[in-house]
Amino acid sequence: MNHAEAGSYWGGIVKALGLVFGDIGTSPIYTLTVIITLTKPSQQSIYGIISLIVWTLVILVMVEYAWLAMSLGRKGEGGTIVLREILVRMIKPGRTLAFVTFLSYVGICLLIGDGVITPAISILSAVEGMELIPGLEHTPQGILILIAAIIAAGLFIFQNRGTDRVASAFGPIMVVWFLALSLSGIISIVDHPTVLKAISPWYAVKFLGENGLAGFFVLSEVILCATGGEALYADMGHLGRKPIVRAWYFVFAALVINYLGQGAYIITHPDAKNILFGMVRYQAAILYIPFLILTIIATIIASQALISGVFSIVYQGITTRILPLLKIDYTSSHLKSQIYIGSVNWALFAMVIVIMCVFKSSEHLAAAYGLAVTGTMTITGIMMTMIFSRTTKKWKVPVALAVTLADFAFLIANLNKFPHGGYWSLILAALPFVTILVWTNGQRALYRSLKPLDFETFDLAYRQIYAKGKNIPGTGLFFVKEWAVIPPYMVHCIIRSNIIYERNVLISIVRTDEPYGLETNLSDTLSVGLDAIEIRAGYMEILDIEGILKQNGIQEKVIFYGIEDIATDNPVWKFFATIKRQTPNFVQFNRLPAAKLQGVVTRVEM
Repeated sequence: MNHAEAGSYWGGIVKALGLVFGDIGTSPIYTLTVIITLTKPSQQSIYGIISLIVWTLVILVMVEYAWLAMSLGRKGEGGTIVLREILVRMIKPGRTLAFVTFLSYVGICLLIGDGVITPAISILSAVEGMELIPGLEHTPQGILILIAAIIAAGLFIFQNRGTDRVASAFGPIMVVWFLALSLSGIISIVDHPTVLKAISPWYAVKFLGENGLAGFFVLSEVILCATGGEALYADMGHLGRKPIVRAWYFVFAALVINYLGQGAYIITHPDAKNILFGMVRYQAAILYIPFLILTIIATIIASQALISGVFSIVYQGITTRILPLLKIDYTSSHLKSQIYIGSVNWALFAMVIVIMCVFKSSEHLAAAYGLAVTGTMTITGIMMTMIFSRTTKKWKVPVALAVTLADFAFLIANLNKFPHGGYWSLILAALPFVTILVWTNGQRALYRSLKPLDFETFDLAYRQIYAKGKNIPGTGLFFVKEWAVIPPYMVHCIIRSNIIYERNVLISIVRTDEPYGLETNLSDTLSVGLDAIEIRAGYMEILDIEGILKQNGIQEKVIFYGIEDIATDNPVWKFFATIKRQTPNFVQFNRLPAAKLQGVVTRVEM
């Protein structure tokens, strides 16, 4: 390996630590603390719990995501929408396709819900470490919530500056964080070296066997150690597969060492409450406050990664037409993934504050955490198994099936959290889910109600009007879904109102099921004075429509587009009409020059 290769090798790992592993990397702050409040610590039970944690990381993160899911990508992109796009090409339209689409919608919505709970639990659990500073032992919980809320506010306020500038600092900070986790773990293991036995899966099996149903429900807290595992796959498009997988091995080692150390600390200090913080303070009281500051920074980085992830998911949803158009700002000139969606940002912030105020402590918040994660993992497992069974890699099917069964066991265990706050996961996921269902069905129903005209019929009338020679000088641009189908607003403009330019261009934008790629097809033979341009773009591609038109020799004078005025008595379509009114329309989303735009209103009965 030469010097440049070594630099990019380590550089890729450091970047991945900052952008991908914040969430799973900060789970040692609260995982064992929460489990110990439910399970009486004895030497045998601690060995069992640590063994469960280690093997959860192996099965649910290493095997499911690092090995299986990350072998499935499209142009380097990963995530639930990508799994759906892969499957769509493999199965015929019908019930199976509808099932896959439903699963992908649920997976997307659970991840968006996770984007609320993760910042709340991470920041709150870090701030609670202040209680171990001498003199601050009796800080009221309300003050801790206020501090956590102020940190969260700062995090969300800075989103519109773009993470590009800050991301370069994230990696090195997370390197320090994982080194601190490893070091504190090693010091603690030296105190009680027999804890190393807990690496054996035998202790996990023994714990589940001896504790029966109660032991099974402990899985609902053990899953906290794997939250953020899904980010390995979802963030694959940012950095590529290799740096993330390489970085994961470092993260895995640091996490296992730290959990073993925490186990050793509990055995020697059975009355400890805040395990990680207690352990560090016991080892080096003088370093406790710097460690606490490092913890708070690490949780901010974890939250940042999740918020950026939610922006990416929403952007994919918008371009694949399952979510309404939203105003998007591009915060980086060279990184396509760096986007800011103000409406999503402030909705997430409002929900994070609500969640903090409802649950009041990280221990209570753990009750809401887990359902969304296990749901997402189970959906990934099902979709992966379906893909592998349709490829040449059929040997992966039993492995994927075994992993999916493990996911399912964790999901069942998490259902016992439902009455204790787990329902919040579903409430948070239900908001985007209802929006997706109403939007996708509404768009289809609207298209049917619009009664478009076929091109041949339109062309007969168009030619007659054009032949009169009373055409307006210059070029008129008309947005259509596809040039073979003429929308009602064009019929109104051209045929009824006789608005015809010397050159009329139909423009259609088609989003492909590849993440990136851009091609344009100009057809200048549709009819006399009538051309068409089709822009085919990947669903992550950010378009400069004006630039593309200029490259193709189109200097338009005016841009026409349709606005639907929906009249309906159906409450669902009323909700759809409200969403449509509140969100930017197609031309605003694509940032076309306002001075050239002409919206033509069509009244539609739905």
